[in-house]
Amino acid sequence: MVNAGAMSGSGNLMDFLDEPFPDVGTYEDFHTIDWLREKSRDTDRHRKITSKSKESIWEFIKSLLDAWSGWAVMLLIGLLAGTLAGVIDLAVDWMTDLKEGICLSAFWYSHEQCCWTSNETTFEDRDKCPLWQKWSELLVKQSEGASAYILNYLMYILWALLFAFLAVSLVRVFAPYACGSGIPEIKTILSGFIIRGYLGKWTLLIKTVTLVLVVSSGLSLGKEGPLVHVACCCGNFFSSLFSKYSKNEGKRREVLSAAAAAGVSVAFGAPIGGVLFSLEEVSYYFPLKTLWRSFFAALVAAFTLRSINPFGNSRLVLFYVEYHTPWYMAELFPFILLGVFGGLWGTLFIRCNIAWCRRRKTTKLGKYPVLEVIAVTAITAIVAYPNPYTRRSTSELISELFNDCGALESSQLCDYINDPNMTRPVDDIPDRPAGVGVYTAMWQLALALIFKIVITIFTFGMKIPSGLFIPSMAVGAMAGRMVGIGVEQLAYHHHDWIIFRNWCRPGADCVTPGLYAMVGAAACLGGVTRMTVSLVVIMFELTGGLEYIVPLMAAAVTSKWVADAFGKEGIYEAHIHLNGYPFLDVKDEFTHRTLATDVMRPRRGEPPLSVLTQGSMTVEDVETLIKETDYNGFPVVVSRDSERLIGFAQRRELIPAISE
Repeated sequence: MVNAGAMSGSGNLMDFLDEPFPDVGTYEDFHTIDWLREKSRDTDRHRKITSKSKESIWEFIKSLLDAWSGWAVMLLIGLLAGTLAGVIDLAVDWMTDLKEGICLSAFWYSHEQCCWTSNETTFEDRDKCPLWQKWSELLVKQSEGASAYILNYLMYILWALLFAFLAVSLVRVFAPYACGSGIPEIKTILSGFIIRGYLGKWTLLIKTVTLVLVVSSGLSLGKEGPLVHVACCCGNFFSSLFSKYSKNEGKRREVLSAAAAAGVSVAFGAPIGGVLFSLEEVSYYFPLKTLWRSFFAALVAAFTLRSINPFGNSRLVLFYVEYHTPWYMAELFPFILLGVFGGLWGTLFIRCNIAWCRRRKTTKLGKYPVLEVIAVTAITAIVAYPNPYTRRSTSELISELFNDCGALESSQLCDYINDPNMTRPVDDIPDRPAGVGVYTAMWQLALALIFKIVITIFTFGMKIPSGLFIPSMAVGAMAGRMVGIGVEQLAYHHHDWIIFRNWCRPGADCVTPGLYAMVGAAACLGGVTRMTVSLVVIMFELTGGLEYIVPLMAAAVTSKWVADAFGKEGIYEAHIHLNGYPFLDVKDEFTHRTLATDVMRPRRGEPPLSVLTQGSMTVEDVETLIKETDYNGFPVVVSRDSERLIGFAQRRELIPAISE
């Protein structure tokens, strides 16, 4: 089938974004590739190139170009993935702030960018910026009072609904495959399954645009998982430019494995963690050369993102921390408890989310994706705005939860430090106003935690791009921060207890609540995804906390043990099985008591097996077999008597072969 633009000889954007139809000899949609066949074809191709390279200079140059084409593809993937991630980060930063106000000097500036040039803005009072106005100040010239609060509240909800409606509409009309996280489908594709259009150009375009919209709407989702999908779309596009990869599905999957590493690299600013994530979590076939190329793609992507500098802090991530106190062996116990919480949370989330998604698929609810997204967005915005911890973006919340309370820290999480009735005296940290009290901080965090747990269950799986990394980390970070504040209070008021006596002096700042938030985030993310090694590496790259690897490892291992006790499936494997994809995890162990003869041998009264015999069948017999059956392939046996298997012939290969 040829589209109109191709027939007229003039292409356009629609033609460029259309997915080409498979040629004869390629795999059909929703079929599994033959790994041995692809490996054999690549070996034959390489042998021909090597033999011809000695015939002339031109053939030698062609062999060099073929050898370096893999590195060229990795370079292009890294550049495009890093650029798209930088653009997404900048756009999300601006559109998130747009819900609360606008910059008068340039409407495309975020709050922070708008106030960079203001002489009245200080580190302690970052909101003191006349160039940035809230919607109440702009519309009714009021900054305080009930009417100003209500107007800002309504504008926050309206902007969130607008962003969510645009996102779900674009996905539904132009690219249905752009919804969800994308990682379950990426895992399935890398295992050899064909899903045409899932990594197409339309999906890349729509997912990039709608990802900005849904993250800016304030929904409980992240952009990290979808960025892996975006990077794999980039890898699929550049693979189609080189015949080495476009004509070999096995080689294409090597590129997609490297693209997944680049996606995690720009999502978290963790190039090494991205390579390990691709190796541990998503890749099915990962030879050594793919490891090198994945590292190169992740490096280029991280360098490109660093050059764009979307966060304005000369770093790749928002979560960089600098703790001023070490951790002590006695703290391993609360770290392990956070690991237990992460495993339990992961199990609870997977079961509840899968149950809700199954209900969505089997009831009329699935017929109204736009209404579902609008309803969840409205509930999220209405509940989130009054609480200062849920009103801001989830990434900013995690960054604040991770931070240490220094002398100049202007965070509400640290205000309780200066309440003399709750914790150490105000004189310990000078130039600080009276705080809100530890009970108020804990109560607000507890409400935010409960809300985040509940709303994430209903958000993940809707017909919009939705990542799970950041919401899971937010749940763990809030729980960890609460545990850290509790341990901090115990250490301050009961420093004479035996567990604190050797390492916590009276009045000393010996406990870092931000570290507990970081450990809790790792535990909850591990409980949901079942990641271990790559998770720890991502966390220390994400935060720069290299000396805190042991607490992270303890929490990650505990989280996996607890979660595995209730089921081996992570959230991505659970969604793969929910969608019915033919995925066999290489990490699973299968024990079968049934013999192959019990499965293959026809039962009494059933027709014999449809097979091809080695030397006793004519072309007419093969044509008759194809017409009378609808099987995708036929076993090749020696004869009807022995039926010793010697091969397998696929229908799509037999049809063109017998027609020649």
